[in-house]
Amino acid sequence: MKKLNILFITQEDPFYVRLFFEEFFKNYPHPGDIKGVVIAPTMGKKSAGKLMKQMYDFYGPLDFLRVGSKYAYYRFCDTISKNLPLKSFYSIAQVCRKYGVTVMHRARVNSDDFLSELRRMDIDLVISVAAPQIFKEKLIKLPSRGCINIHNSPLPKYRGMLPNFWQMFNGEKSVGTTIHFINAGIDDGDILFQKQTPIEPGESLDSLIKRTKKLGALFMIDAVLSLKKGPVKPLPNRKDEATYFTFPTKEEAKEFRRRGYRLL
Repeated sequence: MKKLNILFITQEDPFYVRLFFEEFFKNYPHPGDIKGVVIAPTMGKKSAGKLMKQMYDFYGPLDFLRVGSKYAYYRFCDTISKNLPLKSFYSIAQVCRKYGVTVMHRARVNSDDFLSELRRMDIDLVISVAAPQIFKEKLIKLPSRGCINIHNSPLPKYRGMLPNFWQMFNGEKSVGTTIHFINAGIDDGDILFQKQTPIEPGESLDSLIKRTKKLGALFMIDAVLSLKKGPVKPLPNRKDEATYFTFPTKEEAKEFRRRGYRLL
């Protein structure tokens, strides 16, 4: 297989996205391909106050306290992991240190400075994993093999935010995972890989997201290995069949529970 210089763009998420990188780095057979992981600001354009309110409305008081306490614990463990060896991972950066992958913190992934940096690195493929910023045309066109994204829905259905939530909310028996090329739209590029994963009886949203993040890493490995072999003929991501969802409101989160589902 040809060498493929890969760069990931993501955000620091110790709960879910971290699991993707654990699985990918552990199982990817060509670690020399991985040139780095770019961690962009988690909140994007959202202020810390607005993000906290959004999470409080979504989880409710008790679950918000649980998640907040767990987050503080993870941050503490990540800090001490820089000096003490820990058996578990508590951040994406910690996973990268374990596997010798370069971490780059960059505020604006569409900036001219960052694009120049990518050119010097001779990047062939950019992989978005929950990247918090929309890729613009110059970034999309820069890598020789393009930019791809992983989205946890059977695109073109369930484009947008928190797709696992909405698939459970609407009573789906399984959730999709799609790996697709990135274009100027949102979850709109042609499809490289798609698979369905059954929702287990009584499964919480938290459990489902964790499970699909791990499976998604293995699916991504399959997609990347296909790209390494040569050109891949993608499938259309039909706009006329698309559905789009935003982040759930407080009322929608309550309705999710009323329908018998659990967030945690």
